[in-house]
Amino acid sequence: MKGPLSDHNLAIIQQGGVLVEEGKILEVDNFETLEKKQAHQSVFEVERESILLPGFIDCHTHICFAGSRADEFALKHLGKDYLEINQSGGGIWNTVQKTRAQDPDILLADLIQRINKHLHEGVTTLEIKSGYGLNTETELKILRTIKKASSWVSADLVPTCLAAHTFPKDFEGSPKDYLHYMVKNLFPLILEEKLTNRMDIFVDQGGFSPEEALPYLTQANFMGFGITLHADQFKPGGSQVGFGIDAQSIDHLEAITERDISFLARSTSVGVVLPGASIGLGMNFAPARKILDQGCSMAIASDWNPGSAPMGNLLTEAAILWAFEKLSTAEVFAGMTFRAAQALNMNDRGILAKGYLADMQAYPCSDYREILYHQGSLKPYQIWKKGQAQN
Repeated sequence: MKGPLSDHNLAIIQQGGVLVEEGKILEVDNFETLEKKQAHQSVFEVERESILLPGFIDCHTHICFAGSRADEFALKHLGKDYLEINQSGGGIWNTVQKTRAQDPDILLADLIQRINKHLHEGVTTLEIKSGYGLNTETELKILRTIKKASSWVSADLVPTCLAAHTFPKDFEGSPKDYLHYMVKNLFPLILEEKLTNRMDIFVDQGGFSPEEALPYLTQANFMGFGITLHADQFKPGGSQVGFGIDAQSIDHLEAITERDISFLARSTSVGVVLPGASIGLGMNFAPARKILDQGCSMAIASDWNPGSAPMGNLLTEAAILWAFEKLSTAEVFAGMTFRAAQALNMNDRGILAKGYLADMQAYPCSDYREILYHQGSLKPYQIWKKGQAQN
């Protein structure tokens, strides 16, 4: 379902229960009804008033990195521009240098810690981008680290290659040459090691132009990769590249025009808005209300990264967007569940219904509106991943 949602669209089951088998939902109904049907099965009964939601899906993060940029963050609030910091050798390049130098074991340990923080806040599936390598060696190191982490955590991880995050300062050649180099030298190794099936690129000021991005993404698509892209964060125009190549999602959209919103509504792409970046940079939010009212499918993600969105609290960020963009509770929950799943091309999660993964979270309240009302301070007290309770 695309477009706006009313809270009346929420299907609320009083005294509900979920029947789970082998990690999937078999049935959702009144608890007593299910208990009678399954009297011979083990039953877990929640004895406190609770609201049960699907596990959240964070479809845009950058959490495999080394170091901090707290010094730059302070400079931004003293008036230094984000792009100005990037151009002076800070920004993404700062994190690239630290990530290149980081011991792989420490990189892995830090990543696992961030994933588990997200899990305990209700995020059971999360996308993780590379992009702090900007050379073949470190891009592979990051993607291998994400792959290793998947065997140490309960959450499902969706790796994405963002080797085209920005043009590296130590590459000899043009941006076009760099992208060609990555297609020729990095893509085959990613396919050989099965490190990811998704490619991303930053098409914006400080990243790559639409003319540079399109051949890169076309080649990635030809090689079998799904496509997502960063676009329209600082200036409009980048989203047009996504429409032309049937991108799974187009992310950021703070600067998207009304004309391009109408294109997004007619496309198959999900628009992913990133309130954490707006909060971190002190800039406008993506026009979420307009995006939904034009009939688009819109997801909400954290953009957790060391530069512009260091908070890493999806629920708080979504609740702030809810207030500023005048969204319904249903629109916010949808943006972090089944619409976020759509952005990742995953049709097996994000809804509490038969056949879906039993990824669930329980909040200590009796009214679902309390969850956003507390703006992230009300935490889930229990999370289940594929039906298994997480401690």
